[in-house]
Amino acid sequence: MALDHVLGRSPAVSAVTETRGARLLLVAVAMAFLALFLFLPLVAVFIEAFRRGTGTYLAALAEPETLAAIRLTLTVAAIAVPLNLVFGVCAAWAIAKFEFKGKAFLTTLIDLPFSVSPVISGLVYVLLFGANSVLGPWLKSYGIEILFAVPGIVLATIFVTFPFVARELIPLMQEQGTGDEEAALSLGASGWQTFWRVTLPNIKWGLLYGVLLCNARAMGEFGAVSVVSGHVRGLTNTMPLQVEILYNEYNFVAAFAVASLLALLALVTLVLKSILEYRFGDAIAASNGH
Repeated sequence: MALDHVLGRSPAVSAVTETRGARLLLVAVAMAFLALFLFLPLVAVFIEAFRRGTGTYLAALAEPETLAAIRLTLTVAAIAVPLNLVFGVCAAWAIAKFEFKGKAFLTTLIDLPFSVSPVISGLVYVLLFGANSVLGPWLKSYGIEILFAVPGIVLATIFVTFPFVARELIPLMQEQGTGDEEAALSLGASGWQTFWRVTLPNIKWGLLYGVLLCNARAMGEFGAVSVVSGHVRGLTNTMPLQVEILYNEYNFVAAFAVASLLALLALVTLVLKSILEYRFGDAIAASNGH
């Protein structure tokens, strides 16, 4: 303080003006909200899942229809996430590194799934590939099934999850600019060499962050998948749909057992997300546009 006076500088002013009591109250309200709407429901899921013991829990997960739902969920995620990874990188590279007509429109289209209900997106595929659509009869004549089959579920999942990778990478790549790529090209590197050795290492943490969120949403998607799946037992029911069916049949232990797997996925995603933010905070903040 004395040094500031000697140098003619004004002392730093704290941006926090609330009293200690007000800050404690805000923290208490936030913690109470999280406990009521996050922690208690999460604990309730696991309590109900293990209500009749571990043996019953494992037996519920070993049911053929439940195993089929788990396999389908993993299969859909294994297809949708890599495709969204490729799309996200390409879209972010085009938007962040180049100037072209329609750039703003493309950015708006990427945000479309965030503003459209998943049920509506599923209905779009029904209108596009349904029996009374233009494409439906043509596809049926070639024996191609989209709706009420795995392809329809994959398409619906891709639609609702494709913004996640792109939206993580666009701000990051815009922040980085094109200087590194231009330097690599000036030194004789080819386009692919520039991408693999310069661009990709610069965006790897933001890319991993986006893939993590994309995978979590792909496995937990309900609305769009429910519209296009047809709810065929053992064939087109993903884990969220299986939870709904089991709960409607009053098989609560099995329903909460499957739900606990989805809850574990959410917890693992949260832990990995926190690790990424802790270890690579600057890169993640840049990828989020902060």
